[in-house]
Amino acid sequence: MNDASDTPEKSMASNHAPSTPTLTDGSGETTTDRTTRIGVDVGGTFTDVALSVDDRLVTAKVPTTTDQQHVGVLEGIAKACDEAGIDPSEIDAFAHAMTVSVNALLERGGARTALVTTAGFRDVLEIGRQDRPDLYDLEAEKPDPLVPRRRRFEVDERTTADGVERPVDPDEVRELAATLRERDVESVAVCLLHAYADAENERRVAAILREELDVPVSASHDVLAEFREFERTSTTAVDAYVRPAIDRYVGRLVEEAADAGIPAPQIMQANGGIADPETVREHAVTTTLSGPAAGVVGAAATVDDADLEGLVTFDMGGTSSDVSLVRDGEAERTTDAEIDGLPIRTPMVDVNTVGAGGGSIAWVDAGGALRVGPRSAGAEPGPACYGRGGTEPTVTDANVVLGYIGPETALGGEMTLDVDAAREALAGLADEAGLESALEAARGVYRVANATMTRTIRSVTVERGHDPREFALVAFGGAGPMHAAALADSLEVDRVVVPRPGGVLSAFGLLAADEGYDAARTVRTPLAAAEPDRIEDVYDELVADVLDDATEPDAARVERAADCRYAGQSFELTVPVGESFDPNAVGERFHAAHERAYGYRMDEDVEVVTLRASATVAGASPTVRHEGAGDARLGTREAHFPDGGTAEATVYDRDGLAPGATVTGPAVLEQAESTTVVPPEWEGDVHEDGTLAMTRTEADR
Repeated sequence: MNDASDTPEKSMASNHAPSTPTLTDGSGETTTDRTTRIGVDVGGTFTDVALSVDDRLVTAKVPTTTDQQHVGVLEGIAKACDEAGIDPSEIDAFAHAMTVSVNALLERGGARTALVTTAGFRDVLEIGRQDRPDLYDLEAEKPDPLVPRRRRFEVDERTTADGVERPVDPDEVRELAATLRERDVESVAVCLLHAYADAENERRVAAILREELDVPVSASHDVLAEFREFERTSTTAVDAYVRPAIDRYVGRLVEEAADAGIPAPQIMQANGGIADPETVREHAVTTTLSGPAAGVVGAAATVDDADLEGLVTFDMGGTSSDVSLVRDGEAERTTDAEIDGLPIRTPMVDVNTVGAGGGSIAWVDAGGALRVGPRSAGAEPGPACYGRGGTEPTVTDANVVLGYIGPETALGGEMTLDVDAAREALAGLADEAGLESALEAARGVYRVANATMTRTIRSVTVERGHDPREFALVAFGGAGPMHAAALADSLEVDRVVVPRPGGVLSAFGLLAADEGYDAARTVRTPLAAAEPDRIEDVYDELVADVLDDATEPDAARVERAADCRYAGQSFELTVPVGESFDPNAVGERFHAAHERAYGYRMDEDVEVVTLRASATVAGASPTVRHEGAGDARLGTREAHFPDGGTAEATVYDRDGLAPGATVTGPAVLEQAESTTVVPPEWEGDVHEDGTLAMTRTEADR
């Protein structure tokens, strides 16, 4: 391989002109008959765009318009199309990831929601579970429920796990509807006891409320037909709480896109699959963690983990950092997640989020210790270096002072930096923390942010029995590649991968996403007593549900699974079920899964708890062939590293690095959407698709 600074075939000027990677069909043959597709991901600070057109990948980044996200989405589409030389009306497919639902939850800005439940169970949301983050904290506080007690109502009915014992009175429900109308509720969640086993009463209640009220009604048997009363009620309440906001946003985006001649957006769900607008408007809870899921899908699509235990994906954006695992080419999923203390049991990519992003504000606590986040400067006013009125020091300001982001760098391809403002903000932090200079404060901010993110990575690897040294760290997001090598050092990880569209990988992941739908139902029966015909009947209904949502049912791949546990356990493991339900095969798969997860198997009866079905319609994932050519070397600048060392780092235009080039640290690779730092004793090789694979040099191993 050639050193990047000596590669003779490069002739690109140092104006950061975008490269034009070639799209292939995956076999290496260039294709000419391509549809024009666009993916747009809304983040806390920036809205990212990836556009594949005419065998090119064009990327763009614009500031997020927080109050009206669709405005920034359309601005990003217009910018990418302008760069590609096409009209937005030429777009054939549009995929989108958003933060509307998660913002509504975090900011408590959702609908005025009412909860209708079985008499005696009004306070399930408030009682919750006995577990708490700190067992011995006598003053531990739980988050306030989404639905206050004054808007929680009871109906006289009774359903057991065996069926309806006391039918609901329609007149009582109509009287309740009148009360809800008087209270000006904007959305209603209906969650009756044991409706997962028999939904007859709940269907009647929901139907009457829909007839009487002009507001959305979310019923638990549609949202989550699974047992565990608190989690089912919480998930249904979340769906109702965010549904009006999702309905307004998606409806407005569909209209604005149509006016521009753009197809209706396919929306990324938390499970890593996209769905049509009407589906997500009816199942709003599935849009939580939409953007982070797209990033993990993008990482899985661009990096091969065949010779590894798997991938640790690390997405550091402007507001937070998201960490997940990919194993055997598939993102790991969970049905046991929380957002701001609210349980959400829908299938989703298993993403761990921490409030440490580029815009995270650094501060000094009462004990004089330096802290970073979770409060963020956001897009407005943003970090001090943005020159938009921000004065508080952030991680991005620290990266500017450390020399990772240069004074001539244009974030997003157009936002110039105010280096003096960054230094001034860090100098103020230094005075408060008792440090000698702005540089020492910047080093401290960088180290503290890295320590926070390292703990998060350990939580999804070491704490789950995985050795991170057997994984590769895939870094993306606007800030991720600046911190990745330092994180790898602390974790003793030898391989860091930065995909070519790393700054907008969530947007790129939207181009690679499959269509995906899930359905589940609790059955709770001992495996030895399970009646295959009854189980098959339930599976038939679940499969019909997911295929009904799919745009191309005949093209869908259907998978069946079952949540199982040993009798007496309070947790389950999900195992695959073939085309026919074989109790012996399911039992053996569960024993093997339990041994793999916990190191042992038990001689106990196995219980089938919940049956699951999923439908996947494969998308056309673009493969990028990078044609970087030009004088990639832009110059040098002084860079400061967290160990106290200072070095003259070579600065490269990453888009100008040709396949086969090798970059030896210390070096800084600049792109319009992100910056990659290659520290001393690390080097990076440029792959055919533009991916940068970083490893420690032999001298440092």
